[in-house]
Amino acid sequence: MSEADRSEKIVIDAWFSEYTFPNFLEPIKQRAREFERLYPRYQINVGSSYFQTLAADVTQATQEGRPPTMASYYSGASQLARDTLDREGRPLFTSVEKAIAGRTEILGQPVVLNDVHPAGRYFYTIDGTFAAMPMTLSTMHMYTNVTLMREAGIEEVPRTFQEVEAACAKIAAMENAPPYRISWANDGKFFQQMLAHQGGLLTDGDNGRNGRATTVDLLSPQMMAFVMWWYRLHRDGHYMHTGVLEDWAGCGKAFREQRVVFRFSSSFEAPYMVKAGQENGFEVAVTPTPYNAEYPFAGNWIGGDGIWLRDGLDEETRDGALAFMQYLNSPRNAATWHQVYGSAPVTRAAAELLEREGWYDEHPYHRVTTAQLDMTAPSAGAQGAMLGHFAQIQHAMMYALEDIMGQGADPVERFTRAAKEAERLLEDYGRYCLATGPRPAHCMLIDS
Repeated sequence: MSEADRSEKIVIDAWFSEYTFPNFLEPIKQRAREFERLYPRYQINVGSSYFQTLAADVTQATQEGRPPTMASYYSGASQLARDTLDREGRPLFTSVEKAIAGRTEILGQPVVLNDVHPAGRYFYTIDGTFAAMPMTLSTMHMYTNVTLMREAGIEEVPRTFQEVEAACAKIAAMENAPPYRISWANDGKFFQQMLAHQGGLLTDGDNGRNGRATTVDLLSPQMMAFVMWWYRLHRDGHYMHTGVLEDWAGCGKAFREQRVVFRFSSSFEAPYMVKAGQENGFEVAVTPTPYNAEYPFAGNWIGGDGIWLRDGLDEETRDGALAFMQYLNSPRNAATWHQVYGSAPVTRAAAELLEREGWYDEHPYHRVTTAQLDMTAPSAGAQGAMLGHFAQIQHAMMYALEDIMGQGADPVERFTRAAKEAERLLEDYGRYCLATGPRPAHCMLIDS
């Protein structure tokens, strides 16, 4: 019996990842009520799970016979969405593009799939099809204390690894130099970002996008170029090592207190970093994170969420879910989502609307995310990887960096060990997820 036959209304259970932003899903709930008024036959039940438990919660609900109609997974958990099975052992989700089947509108809602920002389209194109509808797009930026930078005689914000090193040396030589020059959290997203900048592959299968990833490479020239650059900045006294993994708060505090000049952090933080400068008497520049000048700029890590559609739905339920996805990403609604949370507008039409209405003139730092994503190339290395046990593999990299910074480990030797651990982790994931039956809990771990 279909969802449409079970009640007077056609019920769509829409699960979304919950984050620590206050009232994060309130705009989504508002859009759901609006959609219900437009389409009285439909009832949108907005549910949520914390983003790190969503994959496990969806798996459990599915095995209990109550799978969601659609679910938004954190970008780094895309492989988990692909590997989630229904109770018959079939993939739970289908491709959004295949379900749309070339239509230009669904229930009167214009299909926006072809208008999605190319970086989002590249990221969510898996095995040759646009698999999930992006809801939120973010990346990493560099935040610069322009006031201190200019006191050191540097007029332009550095754009490459090499320029950053030179700028740090010049700042260190100035009178009353800050104790450090640069900071960012020891977090797996920065490995992804700098690898994508250089077009380096983390896995086989075109970074897991054309076939399942079966190998992982932590010793590629691009990965080691970033590791050694990070190591040199620390060795030369420029990088502020806090000794705490994922220490976003500590790095942010150091930037606000002008103990560093440069900071890498999420594009979500742009308004907060600009405000921190205003409140503490210094000018802040928002720019793309620097890239290695030995490689042409290729791409970016992509954060945020993609909405996945359950397979095997009856036609009315399927089209209601697809129409709701299009409604969430209509120009006005996507623009409003950006204005509330600062993620890049998912579609070109939303960005153009914000430009026409003067939003970017009033908040110019928000232009940077779209401009940075515009630089993304369609090559496999320019996109983030998709692989199992990604959270644990990123932690293997993070622990290696911590040993290098805090314990004086040799970078090459320590990353050689991390590479072996990463291969073991990926093999472990494959052993479970190439077999039939429910996935064990440790395979559903999601990290930020």
